[in-house]
Amino acid sequence: MDAVFINHTNHCSEYWSEEERHAAAALGRIVDMAFPDIPPSASEAEIEQLAEAMAQQIAAQEPAAVLCQGEYTYTYALVTKLLARGICVMAACSERVVEERREPDGSTRRISQFRFTQFRRYG
Repeated sequence: MDAVFINHTNHCSEYWSEEERHAAAALGRIVDMAFPDIPPSASEAEIEQLAEAMAQQIAAQEPAAVLCQGEYTYTYALVTKLLARGICVMAACSERVVEERREPDGSTRRISQFRFTQFRRYG
C-alpha cells in the first residue's frame, strides 16, 4: 500500500498552492476527506461520536499523516483520538498578508491572503 496524506479540512487540496501540494505529496498521495459540517447546537457527546467514527475511517486507511483543521472541539477530539492510535496529525501554518484599502464611500476593505509556510505536527 502506498503512503497516504489525508486532508481533513474545509479546503480541498485542488485549491492549495503548489508549495502546499508539494509538501503534502512528499508525505504521501493526497486524499481529501471532507470535514463535517458541525452544527453549533451539537452536544459534546455528539462531537465525541462523530470524532470516533471519523478516527476509525481514517485509521483504516493507515495514513502516513493527516492534516486536520476546522471547528475547534471536533478537531481537538479527533486529533486526540488519532494521536492515541499513533497516527501523525498536522496543521498547516500560513503567513497572513493583509491589504487595507479605503473605498470611495469611506469604508475600509481588507483583503487577506494566506501563504503556506509548513506543516506542523500536533503533540
